[in-house]
Amino acid sequence: MTTLQLSLALGLVVGLGVAGIAYALVPAQPDLGDVLARLSPPARRRPGAPTASVNPDLEERLGLWAERTLPTRLLGVPPARDLAVVRKTPAQFYGKKVLYGLLGMVLPTAVTGFFALIGLLIPFVVPVGATLLLSAVLFMTPSRDIGQEAKRARTESARALSAFIELCALERNSGAGTVVSLSNAAVVGDSWIFRRISEELARSRYNGQPPWDCLEQLSEDLGLPELAEIADTMRLANDEGSQVYRQLRARSASVRSALLSAELAEAGQVEERMYLPGSLLGVIFLALLMAPPLLRLLSAS
Repeated sequence: MTTLQLSLALGLVVGLGVAGIAYALVPAQPDLGDVLARLSPPARRRPGAPTASVNPDLEERLGLWAERTLPTRLLGVPPARDLAVVRKTPAQFYGKKVLYGLLGMVLPTAVTGFFALIGLLIPFVVPVGATLLLSAVLFMTPSRDIGQEAKRARTESARALSAFIELCALERNSGAGTVVSLSNAAVVGDSWIFRRISEELARSRYNGQPPWDCLEQLSEDLGLPELAEIADTMRLANDEGSQVYRQLRARSASVRSALLSAELAEAGQVEERMYLPGSLLGVIFLALLMAPPLLRLLSAS
């Protein structure tokens, strides 16, 4: 290692240390919702929310350590709705971020060591820069992954809610009351969204709350507008005593139509992305067909 490389390395370490000390000393603005959730006793917290496992794995243990040790500004605010809909805890989210960040720190060093073993010397600046860049990219990757996973989970939930709306309409058409229709429809399905709806309905009975209020709060927690519309429709039926069979059937058809439109749009995007590989294959095929005549012409001339 040359004197210049050693000076750059020492300067980088000192700069990172000073930046870390300054970052830790600057007072942070705490998130009020997160502070209240931490200070609330377990009995006051909302039931049904994802809780820490009894026997956490390595990823969750890393997340719990990060929540206690690392500053919130570094970890970022966890996407509460996305985590709730994929049934994961903030500790699992933070643990994946820390694990990916450590992987980004170790991988360039391992590759550099492998190159050194086979005799290829890489400048010191390259692995340092690759470590910083790869760690930052991998540290932010779980946020994108959670968003994509939550999008798929909401699509599956919308399909289940379409069936739930149909079941509620059938219960109302058979003469059942509003609350009974919701309860009977919720116990039919075995998916997680049906179980969450059953839990919320049971909680509303024990607490003496209207079930549509609990369903509306659940839709807010999970980011499911279809569930809020069901709650509004059933509230209207209970307040005014109106028949909502046709409204529920129309809403179910609307949800299915929206899902079909989204799937068709996604299929169109996939088809557009296939145009370039298909065109490239066509060009290669034409080149293979034209190569022998061109070679003969060149050899004849």
